[in-house]
Amino acid sequence: MCRTNLREDLLSRMTSDTFASVSTMEGLQETSRKDDQKIVRIIDRVLKQVFGNEATHLIYQHLENNYALRQDDLADRIELFARGLEDFLRSGAYVVERRILEDIYSSYGLLRRLELQRTREECDFVSQMRTLMGKT
Repeated sequence: MCRTNLREDLLSRMTSDTFASVSTMEGLQETSRKDDQKIVRIIDRVLKQVFGNEATHLIYQHLENNYALRQDDLADRIELFARGLEDFLRSGAYVVERRILEDIYSSYGLLRRLELQRTREECDFVSQMRTLMGKT
């Protein structure tokens, strides 16, 4: 009898610990998805501000046709986005990347901006985006 109760107690604890771990992981994944969506919205907004809707659509077509990169995947594949943007805009990509970073800095607040500004001149767009998103 005592063994059965002990086993049931252990199983119950393991189950609740497992659910707590799964819940924490799901919460982290949800936060990451929301951050990625925020990044995609900022990129889209900057492109539309700089180029307008039609030219932004052309940029997205270029990225999808030449790099198999959809708009929804920009945050996950930021290196490819930067390469495709540089391919499409050549030296003009640098200005657009800076504008994207500035908008992201302001959306994440001053502390985050100060943290990233320390390495601003030393790092390229992709490195700064990875730092911002916590991805290495």
